[in-house]
Amino acid sequence: MPPTRPTIVLVDDGCSDDETVAAGEVEDAPPGRCPSEQAGSGSCGRRPVLERALAEFPDGGAGRSATDLPDPAALTADGRSDDGPKEYEDDPYGTTSEWFALPCGPTGRVRVQVTRPVGGAEPSPVVLFLPGLGRSLGDAACYGPLIRDFALGTDAAVVYVEYDRAPATRYPVAVEQCYAVARWIRAHGREIGLEGDRIAAVGDSTGGNLVAALTLLARERGDVRLVHQVLLSPVTDADFDTASYRRFATGYFLHRDHMRRFWDDYLPEPHRRREAVAAPLRATLEQLVGLPPALVVTAEADVLRDEGEAYAARLRLAGVPVVAVRYQGVPHGFLLLGARCPTGTARAALLQVVDTVHMALHRRSW
Repeated sequence: MPPTRPTIVLVDDGCSDDETVAAGEVEDAPPGRCPSEQAGSGSCGRRPVLERALAEFPDGGAGRSATDLPDPAALTADGRSDDGPKEYEDDPYGTTSEWFALPCGPTGRVRVQVTRPVGGAEPSPVVLFLPGLGRSLGDAACYGPLIRDFALGTDAAVVYVEYDRAPATRYPVAVEQCYAVARWIRAHGREIGLEGDRIAAVGDSTGGNLVAALTLLARERGDVRLVHQVLLSPVTDADFDTASYRRFATGYFLHRDHMRRFWDDYLPEPHRRREAVAAPLRATLEQLVGLPPALVVTAEADVLRDEGEAYAARLRLAGVPVVAVRYQGVPHGFLLLGARCPTGTARAALLQVVDTVHMALHRRSW
């Protein structure tokens, strides 16, 4: 009997038939296409049943979308308003936060917020957190609950990077700012109590795009070392015609038109969107070989779902250790929205992310 080709078993999308695709087909799939779409399985047409607490955010509920999030202060767990960046702040959750202006990057300085557990050891391992929301929305107050959970759960310092947002600055400024912060931490982190040899990068949405780009640059340049990467509903391509884009184009918090607008703000030249640092799904297998282990989290009702899962498959094909998980019943940004509307799904995803990062930062095999 001829040898069988290895298969990649995809997460169940609620269809009755199993979905499998040969590894060779993943390699041949056009960038931006989910392997299941390439194999012809497509969508079974079942309408996702969302977590009840999140039902108000899709258009089918209260009409909320990614462009009309609640005020960031409303997303903080304690309900306090944010009066701008603080130089030093204690909070009642067992963490402290400080702001620094690091002398690095193409613009000369990059602001970062460092949040650590009270009484934690220094120098601390680092969770480099790159926020999302289209690079034009969101701030440290918006992500405050997640940042605190990451700091306490990973027993590490969370470095939130306040990179310049589009459209005021365009690609590749944000990428280079984030890379410069990682490089500064590697070289000078101990000056502010950070362990530059133990950095895990976590990125949400467009921040996931930046984390993926950061790993590619680190491999190419060799002066930054990351022990793990976590991509939360990442942007990996500028293809707006995947199965998940078509299926969730409207009505599920993040719309296809939102992503078109975000890409126009960030990188208006269409031909440059094929660059690997802009669209990591376009990277060659050679560029992906040797990247740090990855956790890729996707949401069922998300236009970005297929490109995130396709990127996870490409990483796996390149030999990168990958855990890829699709969480059912939630839209894009469900972890962030969980601060306002807690769900069991958001808690489960948070525990998985925190546990993964904690293990990566605290094992002593290096």
